Amino acid sequence: MARIIVAEDDRKQAELLRSYLERDGHSVVLTHDGNDALAELRARRPDLVLLDVMLPGLDGFEICQAIRAERLATAVIMVTARVGEDDQIAGLDYGADDYITKPYSLRQLMAHIRAVLRRTGADDEQAITTIDGLQIDHERCQVTVDGRSIELTPRELSILEALAAKPGRVFTRRQLLAEAAGFDHYALERTVDMHVVNLRRKIEANPAEPQYVLTVKGRGYKLAESTALP
Repeated sequence: MARIIVAEDDRKQAELLRSYLERDGHSVVLTHDGNDALAELRARRPDLVLLDVMLPGLDGFEICQAIRAERLATAVIMVTARVGEDDQIAGLDYGADDYITKPYSLRQLMAHIRAVLRRTGADDEQAITTIDGLQIDHERCQVTVDGRSIELTPRELSILEALAAKPGRVFTRRQLLAEAAGFDHYALERTVDMHVVNLRRKIEANPAEPQYVLTVKGRGYKLAESTALP
């Protein structure tokens, strides 16, 4: 949904953050050094940067100051173990959009990210996924095909949204069970097949020859990219 740079010198923590962010559909680049982080910011112009204050090379305050001085259209969330009030005030004064202290829960951090992206409008364009005639409004939980409203069950919608996070990417049935909300731990993989059959009946012109939800033999399912459609 957004392009995010994670500037974090703890490589294990950075990889964990990447996993959670990509699961939410974001595009993520990791960097572990302040100088590298600023170079990536200038080159990629991301929607948001998760910025550790205590980075080797340039620190987070210096990077944030450079972002604002160069008028880069990037939201900044500072992430740091420095819990003092003066540090938080300094971060906000340098231009950070938000400031979160370690230790934090990943759920808490993801909530901060969603809030900042909403405030900055970085996720507005991606709130709706359009694949030719298929349109998915993620905020309103509405699906239309060629302008016609489609009523989906919560599980059908969750599968479609999981596929729509990365059109063209193949998801195994096990991944869809994990990615799509609403499935309990005891759900069988063939349950996914049943919901895909019902989903195709509702969104495909010809469910026997689907254009949107495609089967990849021996692997799982993917949502077609626009260029894959006739």
